[in-house]
Amino acid sequence: MRKLKIHFLGGSGTVTGSKFYLESEGINILVDCGFFQGTKELRQQNWLPLPIDVSQIDVVLLTHGHLDHCGYLPLLVKQGFQGTILGTAPTLAIAEIILMDSAKIQEEEAERANEEGYSKHHPALPLYDQEDVKRTLPHFKSVEEGKQIELAPECSAKFRYNGHIIGSTFIELNLFGKQFVFSGDVGRLNDDLLDAPLQPEWADYLFVESTYGDKNHPVEDVEGILQDLVARTLQNRGSLIIPSFAVERLQSLMYLLWKLYNKNKIPNIPIFVDSPMGTNVLNVFGRFPEWHKLSMSEYNNMRNHVTLVSSYRETWETIDDPRPKIVIAGSGMVTGGRVLTYLKQLMDKKSTTVLLVGYQAEETRGRKLLEGAQELKMFGKHIPVKAQVEHLESLSAHADQSELLHWMGNIKNIPEKVFLIHGENEALHTFKNKIEEQQGWQCHIPQLHEVLEIML
Repeated sequence: MRKLKIHFLGGSGTVTGSKFYLESEGINILVDCGFFQGTKELRQQNWLPLPIDVSQIDVVLLTHGHLDHCGYLPLLVKQGFQGTILGTAPTLAIAEIILMDSAKIQEEEAERANEEGYSKHHPALPLYDQEDVKRTLPHFKSVEEGKQIELAPECSAKFRYNGHIIGSTFIELNLFGKQFVFSGDVGRLNDDLLDAPLQPEWADYLFVESTYGDKNHPVEDVEGILQDLVARTLQNRGSLIIPSFAVERLQSLMYLLWKLYNKNKIPNIPIFVDSPMGTNVLNVFGRFPEWHKLSMSEYNNMRNHVTLVSSYRETWETIDDPRPKIVIAGSGMVTGGRVLTYLKQLMDKKSTTVLLVGYQAEETRGRKLLEGAQELKMFGKHIPVKAQVEHLESLSAHADQSELLHWMGNIKNIPEKVFLIHGENEALHTFKNKIEEQQGWQCHIPQLHEVLEIML
C-alpha cells in the first residue's frame, strides 16, 4: 500500500486558479498551475505562497494554456520550483503568449497605479514581470498528444485531445496501478474550429470540471444574432464592441464574421481585432494546422478579412474612426486588456453595443455588465453604461452539462471517487446530484486548500 496526498490548491469551489498537487513517496506532481481571477478575495490568493514545499514538485502537467490553468507558473519558479513543465506543443506556445501578456499587463497596471495614485500599495508592484516569465520558459518541454510519457517508476501520463482550445487535453495519469483522469476544460461536441473531445475509458479517480454543470447552453441562432447586431450597428452609426478571450473565442468570432460576409449576409463593415495576444494566438493556428479544422486557405482569407491592430496609437485611431465598426478586443471578462480603453471612450454612447460572449466569472466587469450595472470602474474612474449590452452563451468553449455527461459516458468502470472541480457553488452541487442520480457514482466537492489522503 502506498499513501497519496491530494492537495486542492485552486479550481476548488471556484472556476479559477486550477492547481491539483499529488504528493507521494515516488513522485510529486502538480496538475495545472493557474492564476486566480474574479473576486478580490480570490485574486488575493495569487499573492500568497503555496502551502506546500514548491521545491519538492518534480513535474507540472498542463492541460492547456489559459491563464487560470498556467498563470501562476512564474510564481512557482520564484518560489523554488526546479522541475519540468509538460504540455502539448500548442499548449506551451499559448502559455508563453499568455504569461508574457499577463506580465506586461501587471507591469503596466502597477506603473499606472503609481502614476495616478489609486493603489493602496506604495509602490504598487506586479506579481511577476516579463523577466520572471523568461526564467520560466526553460522549464517547458512538449509532449505528443496520445503518447504515453514515463514520469517515474510506476508512473506515466498521457495527454489526450479535449477540444477546449488549440492544444488542450485531458490527462490520464497512471500512478501505482491506479488511473487518475483530469478533465482540464472540456470542449464542445460541435465547434467551428476544433474537433469533438476524445473520451476517457477508465478512471479510478476522476477530476472533472463543472463550469456549466448546472445548465445546458441555449440553442441560439448565432449567425442570425450577429447579423442583427451588425445591422443595428450600421443603422446607429455606432460601434459593436466584443470583449473576447484571446484564445479560441477571438478566432471563432473572426471565422463567424468572415463566413457571414462570404455568404453575403453582412456587408463589408470594418472589423478591427485589437488584441496583440489574440494575433499571436492566430499565429499559433498557422503553426499547428493539424490541431484545428481550418484549411490554410480559409485561415489566410479569414485573417486578411480583418484589420489587426497592434499599437496603442492604432487603438486610438480605431476609436476615432467615425465609421460604423466592429471591434473585437481582449479581455473576455473585461478584467483588463485593450477592451477597457474602448469601453472607457465608447460605453457612454447609446449607439454602442457591447456583446459579451461566454462565461463571466463572479465580480468581473463582464458579470457586472450582464447584471445590468449602471456604471463600471475602470482606471480608477466610474464610467456610465449607456451602451446596449447583449450576451451570446452558445459560443462558450466549455462543454455544458449534457456534453460533460457525454464526455464521461465512455468510462467502463465505476470510479472510486469523482472530484467535481472548476465550478461555482450552484453548478457544483447541481452537477453532483445529476451524476449521482444518473451514474450512481460517488462525488465529492473539494474546498480550497483541502488535503485528502488515499491509500493505493
